[in-house]
Parts: sequence; structure tokens; C-alpha cells
Amino acid sequence: MKTRDLTICALFAAIIAVLAQISIPFPGGVPLTMQTLAVALCGIILGPKLGGISVLIYVCLGAIGLPVFSNLSGGLQSIVGSTGGFIISFPIMAYVIGKISENKKNKLIVFGSLILASVINYTLGTIQFSLVTGNSIIMAITYCVAPFIITDLIKAVIATIVGTSLVNLKAIKEILKH
Repeated sequence: MKTRDLTICALFAAIIAVLAQISIPFPGGVPLTMQTLAVALCGIILGPKLGGISVLIYVCLGAIGLPVFSNLSGGLQSIVGSTGGFIISFPIMAYVIGKISENKKNKLIVFGSLILASVINYTLGTIQFSLVTGNSIIMAITYCVAPFIITDLIKAVIATIVGTSLVNLKAIKEILKH
């Protein structure tokens, strides 16, 4: 991997860490954060490889204890805890978004990739939440999915508009040119 690619990945990992701090607590222990917006932008702007690597760097930094997750948390307990499934899904989300929306100018396809990625996020997050807390899947969906559907749709619209606009900027194209 080129130095330029590593630098871009590190920059986007830092962007996710910053946006993760925009956090609104919800009942049930799963906060509303801007992490998924940042993860989506990684996939749209950087594509599957660099987007996935950027998010994987972010997850690894948090796993080793750096306070990059929401509310300045970090450590393995964040990964193996009740909300860890959401974090574990982030690199997969970025890869899926990047792969589907790669070289696509159609905003509907990009938006669709974000919806699919959200389903992946909800699925892994809900399963881990249920396993760790001992709650039923229905209860986990009540805490982990239902409160976030509207805000995640809004974030998907924002990421689609911002991401596709940035990808088409000449300066961004120059930076990302391989």
C-alpha cells in the first residue's frame, strides 16, 4: 500500500473518531451517533478497499483502547459488549457501500447501498446485543433498530448527497487517483 493511501485511510479513520463523539444517548444503551454517516462516506468516497481499510483502522484503534468510539470510549469491552456488533459491522458496511456504489453516479444506487449496509449493521448489532444482554431478538430490535430507522434514513440521504458530490469534485478525484 502506498504512503498516500495510508495517509488517506488514517485521515478518514480520524474523521470517524471525531464524528463518533456526536452522540445522543437513547434508552437501552445504544446511542445515536454520526459514526454510521462517517462510515458511509468512507465507502462512497474511498471505495471498497480504502473505505474498508479506513474503518478497520478505526475499529482496531478503538479495540486497543484508544478513546475513538462514542463518548470517548475504547477497549475490547466496546467490541465484545452489548453494542459491539454495531462496531464490528462498520468495516463490512464501508466495503459493501464502496463495492456497490463504486463508479456509480446514480444516487439511487448509492442510497440503496447505504440501506443494505444499515441492514447489515442492524443485524450484527441486534444479534450481539441480544446475546450479551440476554434479551429476546424482539426486545433487541425495540432498543437497537426501531428508534434509529428515521435518523438512519436521514443520515443515508445526507451521506448520499455529500458523498456523491465530493466524489465528483476535481480536487478529490486528484487526491484519490491511483
